[in-house]
Amino acid sequence: MKKVAITGVREVAVIDAPDPRPKENWALVKVHIAPMCTEFKAYREGWKSEFLGHEGVGEVVEVAQPCGVRPGGRVVVMPQYPCGRCELCLSGEYIHCQHCPDFEAFTGSPEGKATMAQYLLKHDWLLVPIPEGMSYEHAGMACCGLAPTFGAFDLLKPSGLDTVLVTGLGPVGLGGIINATHRGARVIGCDPVEYRRELALRLGAAMVVDPTDPTALAQVMHATRGRGVDKAVECAGTPEAQRFCIDATRRKGSVALVGEASDLTIHVSNDLIRKGLTACGSWHYNLASTPAMMQTIEHVGEKLDMLITHRFPMSQVKDAFELQLTAQSGKVLLYPWE
Repeated sequence: MKKVAITGVREVAVIDAPDPRPKENWALVKVHIAPMCTEFKAYREGWKSEFLGHEGVGEVVEVAQPCGVRPGGRVVVMPQYPCGRCELCLSGEYIHCQHCPDFEAFTGSPEGKATMAQYLLKHDWLLVPIPEGMSYEHAGMACCGLAPTFGAFDLLKPSGLDTVLVTGLGPVGLGGIINATHRGARVIGCDPVEYRRELALRLGAAMVVDPTDPTALAQVMHATRGRGVDKAVECAGTPEAQRFCIDATRRKGSVALVGEASDLTIHVSNDLIRKGLTACGSWHYNLASTPAMMQTIEHVGEKLDMLITHRFPMSQVKDAFELQLTAQSGKVLLYPWE
C-alpha cells in the first residue's frame, strides 16, 4: 500500500509499505477519505513520522474471523486503540483508556495504525456503520470535524436560550459553530483570521470578533448586555484564547476546553469560586452518543458542504499541508487512492 510520511521540515513523501493483515476482531479497512487534522504542524516543524492521521472513513475489505463487521460494510473509523475492557471503555469513554494495547506486538507489524494510508486496522467495535444514503465526506465529519465540540456540548448542554462563544475557528471550531447552532444557541465566533470569521458567519454565527482587536472582549460583553456568554468552547489551543473564554463567560457559566495548549494561569478564587465558573476538558464524545452524532450529520449536511473547503489526492499531500499552513481553509480531505 501507499501512505504519507513526513521526512523533514516542510518535506513530505508518499511511500510504499506492506499491507496490514486483519487479526482476531481487528478488521482491515480500505481508506476512502482521510480528513486532515493537526498533522500539518508536524510537517511545519519537521517531526519525522510514517504514521500520520487519526480520522478516516472507508470500506471493510477483510476480517480474520466472524466479528462485528463484514466485508463490504461502509464505516467511520473511530480514533485510538483502546483496550475495550476497562471501566472507561465499557462506559463509552474509550478515548481516555489507560490500557491501550501494544499495536505492533499484537498485530506483528507497525503498519495499519494511521489513516493517511490506503489501508488500516481497527477493532470491530470502533467501526461505526455509515447510514445508507450518507456520503463518505459527510460521515468523515463524525471524527474531528464535529466530534470534539459535539462532546463538549454534551457536557455543557446549550439550549436556544443560551449565547455560546467559540474561540478558534479552525476546522474544530467551525464544527463547533455547526454543533451549537444546531442545538439552537446564539453563537459568537472568535478568530484572528478573516477567512475563518467569514466562514463562521456563513455557518450560522450571529457575530464574530477578532481577538487581536483590543475591544474584542468589550464587544462580547456589549452583545450580552454586560453579562457575558452563557457557555464557551475553546478550540484555538492557546492560553490567550482560553483566558478570553474565562473572561467572557458570565457568572455561573460554563467553559469547555477543547484545544490542546500549554500552561494556563487560572485564578481559583476569582475565576472559579467567586465567579462560580464550571470548567471541563473535552476530547471526544461518548460512544453511546454515536447515533445522535450520525443524526446530526444527516440534519446539517448543507453546512458540512461549507465546512469542507478543499479536497486533495494523496499525491498532492504537500499542497494540502501548505494550504493548511495559510489558515485559508476549513476542513481538508485527503483521498488515499488518488
